[in-house]
Order: sequence, then structure tokens, then C-alpha cells
Amino acid sequence: MKKVLKGGTVVSGDGCKKADVLVEDGKIGAVAPEITDEEAEVVDVSGKLLFPGFIDAHTHFDLHVSGTVTADNFETGTKAALSGGTTMIIDFATQYKGESLHKALEHWHEKADGNASCDYGFHLAISDWNAEISEELKQIVDEGVTSFKIYMTYDDMVLDDKSIYQVLKRLKEVGGIAGVHCENKGIIEALTEEEKAKGHLTTDAHPKTRPAVVEAEAISRLLKIADLVHTPVIIVHLSSGAGYQEVKYARERGQEVILETCPQYLVLNESVYSLPDFEGSKYVIAPTIKKETDSTRLWNAIRKDHIQTISTDHCSFTTGQKAAGKDDFTKIPCGMPGVESRPALIYSFGVLERDLKLEQMCRLLSENPAKLYGVYPQKGAIAPGSDADIVVWNPDTEWTMSVENQVANVDYCPFEGMKVKGKAEQVYLKGELAARDGNVVLEKKGSYVPRQRRMELD
Repeated sequence: MKKVLKGGTVVSGDGCKKADVLVEDGKIGAVAPEITDEEAEVVDVSGKLLFPGFIDAHTHFDLHVSGTVTADNFETGTKAALSGGTTMIIDFATQYKGESLHKALEHWHEKADGNASCDYGFHLAISDWNAEISEELKQIVDEGVTSFKIYMTYDDMVLDDKSIYQVLKRLKEVGGIAGVHCENKGIIEALTEEEKAKGHLTTDAHPKTRPAVVEAEAISRLLKIADLVHTPVIIVHLSSGAGYQEVKYARERGQEVILETCPQYLVLNESVYSLPDFEGSKYVIAPTIKKETDSTRLWNAIRKDHIQTISTDHCSFTTGQKAAGKDDFTKIPCGMPGVESRPALIYSFGVLERDLKLEQMCRLLSENPAKLYGVYPQKGAIAPGSDADIVVWNPDTEWTMSVENQVANVDYCPFEGMKVKGKAEQVYLKGELAARDGNVVLEKKGSYVPRQRRMELD
């Protein structure tokens, strides 16, 4: 059935305009100042902002890691995403040692297909690099997986500098792009040994083993390798001012570097690791949450359009799972939830408190990831022919984040007690009302989305 969303303000990366939106057969049929269609259901969205469905390009659902499995699988994780206004996620399909890339993708399709309530795609995380994988990459890209993940730390996933160089070179040849987790593995190991030797086993030791220089050094090294290859790279979950400085140096040299950060690095600070009663375990993530000066610098970079996307790195564990590290912080599973919280946090602390423009929010949460990951203008736009993924945003709703109103399958909310303003009042997925006021009303209608090669960002 046709619908007309009438009386709202359509937000795009270029600006805002009062317009009606016609939805027909899962697509946007028209966007115009006044649309009249006697066959269409009229939905009054006066006073509301209409965003293209938000895209979270960094999630970890149903991931086996640290001797356990993330609390959110594709069923619970995509419902949480949808409840907050995210209509597409891109999850990391992990290639385990000895697997082909196609085998890794097959494994992730088994997890996701038929279970997702929002649309989804996959990055491929490469852990095993050899001539066969290099050859396979072209077919993978041609089949619609155009982005990849490289880790510079973690025993099971790390690639050495030689392999990183070779992966980047091959991706340049086949038209793919890599996002990179940048931390210096050796320094982390040395600092961890030092903390343990002092008897420091509580959560407040965690940030001491991963200071900002750990990220900054790895970013510097990666960008010098990428410069040799003459190829752009994505720095994922940037957490520090020192890391950002290395990117500035590279950009001054003429390199193209794409930056992603996450809400936790913008609205929290490292004091969370000193919370009593093991509360700090909820924030044991990597990279670590840094100082307030770091978040200030990241916000400044966002306002200047120097950071291109904000994702969540949603990798959730219950307090029971976190308790595995009660006596040794290194055994705490690294990760935290956040897939449903991102839009409200960025609207409240970015748009309302730091003069971030609505069009910038649209670019950061929707348009830029759509372009970067090859789904624009199918996604990331409210325009004729685009998928009718629309967030009806009520800018006046005031509410408090809490585990009680959280959809994710986790028994705590990392942003507990934060007062925010703005909420996804209605969320449409391919033209169907899928969530209302934080409650999912349409489940398991998400589809896999093959992707093209990336577009240039404005």
C-alpha cells in the first residue's frame, strides 16, 4: 500500500527541506513540497525530522571470542538496531585460520539469513593471508563484499606488516578497501606484563595497558604502509587525539584516510575503569575509552568534517560473561553494546550541545557509510528510487537511557542514566513500519544487501 509521509522536514547530507514523501512498493516514489494521492495512506509527521535509515557499519553479532559468544546474535542485535532507527548494519564476517573467504561468508550467512530484522551486509575480516586468499579476493569483491578488516593486534587475527602491505596492494587491484584496527600488539603485551607484575589485576589496569600511543603508533605505521601502496584506508573506532594527529600528518602528505569513531569515545571518559564493584568491566573494550581531552578533540574533528562516519562497534557481553575476568582484567571479554543508542547520543550531545548540523548527522550516520560501503543511493538517501528506509525523528522527546528501555540482549546499559533528547518515533524498513517508539513491531524482515565498490565522499 502506498503511503505519504506528510508535513515533515527531510534531512539529507546537503541540507534540510520541508517536503512530503511518497512510499510505494518498498521504494520512495517522490519527494515534493506537496504530494496528494487519493490511494495513499496519509501519515502526519508534522514537526518531525525525516532521516534516511541509519547505517551502523561496525557490529559484531554472534561472534565467538574470548572463550564465549557475544550476547547479541543477529535476531536480538538487529532488533536493537532497528529500535533506535538503524535500518542496516554491516557485520564482520570472520575468516578463521585455514578457512577460505567464501567459507567465512557462508558461515555468517548461516547466522544471519532469516534472523535479521534490519537489512545487513558483511565486511570480511582476514586472519589468514596466502596466495589462495589473494586470488579469491577478486571474486569476493565481484560478488558484493567490497570492504575488509585487518587487525594489528589479537593473537587469532593479527597480520604482520608484510601481510598488511600485500593485502592493501591486492585490494587496490580488485577495488576493495580495508578498515584497520590499529593498536601495537607488542607494546600492549609488554605493558600488560608490567601491570600484572605489580599485582594490578583490576579493571583500572586496562587503560594503562592500552594508552593513546598504542593506537597512534599503529596508525602511523599503517599509514606509511598504505602510502607505499598509494591506496586509501579506513581507521576504524578512532579513540584518541594522538591517533587523530597521525592522520592529520598523513593527510598533509596527500594521503586519503577515512575515519570512523564511536559514541563511547565521545560521551564517556577513562574514569569508568575506576568505578567500584567491578562496574568498570562493563567498559573494558579495545581501543580503550580515553581522556576527556581526547573526546573533545574528536568532537572538534567531527564538526570540521574530518571524521567521516560514526559507528558503534557493538560487541555485547552480559555481566555474567564479563565476570570471567573478576580476578584478572585480561580475561574480561572486550566489548560493549550500543547499536540502538547511537542516534540519540549523537543528536543530543552533537547536534544540541555542540552545534553539529543536522546534515552532518545525516552524513555521519547514514549517507557517508552508504557511499563508503557501496549501497548509495539504494540506502542513505530519501530520494526517488531509494529504498524506503526512513526514520521519523521526534526532536522534542526527552528520555533517559536505561537497561529497562534497552532492546539489546544485555543486562546493563553502558549509558545508564544519561538524559537525552530526540528519538526514533517511527522506523520504516522498505516502506513498512518496523519500529515505533523504541519497540520493534515487524521482525525478521531484513534482507542481505550485496554492495558495489565505494563512492567518493564529498
